[in-house]
Amino acid sequence: MRLVEWNKPSENGQANRAAYNHPFAGVFGNVFGNEVFAREHASFVPAVNISEETAAYKVELSAPGYDKTDFKIAVEKRSLIVSGKHKEATEAPEQKFSRKEFNYGSFQRSFRLPENANEHAIVAKYENGILSLVIPKKELEKKENREISIS
Repeated sequence: MRLVEWNKPSENGQANRAAYNHPFAGVFGNVFGNEVFAREHASFVPAVNISEETAAYKVELSAPGYDKTDFKIAVEKRSLIVSGKHKEATEAPEQKFSRKEFNYGSFQRSFRLPENANEHAIVAKYENGILSLVIPKKELEKKENREISIS
């Protein structure tokens, strides 16, 4: 079984921004430039790599600029939930921006864990902008066939 992403249903009635493209984004983007829908697509969703090794699954999220205390990692109902909150630095009064594109805010990614994932032994490390999670595999009980004698 593979570790797969689970898309949480939308909260507050809005569609999942990671998978949603505005139908007019291409038309207006060509006429008015890329600024028309920039605000709608500004929410940060970190890119993820998922790999399976012999003894474990490995999940890597690209989230540069965060501190390890900005992340929350939880397991709920066989789903691994990774969230983060990136706070905007306060601006100095003499600092005036002509353009500001850094994304601030929060994100959440959820992944359904396979049956052989040991959810009690997950290890997380944040280094060089990459949040790495190692999810060890556990051996599942082998169901053996056996014959039952009648007495």
